[in-house]
Amino acid sequence: MSVPVKNNSKSAIISMLNYEWVVMNISYFLFLAILAILYIANGHLTDKSIRKINSTKKEIKQLQFEYKTLKADLMLKSEAINIEKAMAPYGLQIAKDMSIHIPLEKRFDLPNEKNKAN
Repeated sequence: MSVPVKNNSKSAIISMLNYEWVVMNISYFLFLAILAILYIANGHLTDKSIRKINSTKKEIKQLQFEYKTLKADLMLKSEAINIEKAMAPYGLQIAKDMSIHIPLEKRFDLPNEKNKAN
């Protein structure tokens, strides 16, 4: 009877990593290195895009607040009482009487309208 021989796992790994095996698989190693570089670059570009999106969101929110504030100020200033107060230093007042309507006696037709009627 023969005794089974136990293979040492360290020697098996070392024998696989010899010069010939590395040279035969160099294209695979280069492919893995390129994939790793692309993966890292993609992560950096994603982080940069997220930072830009967040800064744009903050800017939009700030502009919305500014718009709402200006709109509220305009509505307040365009009320009749506020307009009257603003024009008082210039001597302008709201008219107390109704406006006068001046009726036209005859309507003058334009030459193009005569052609359209026929």
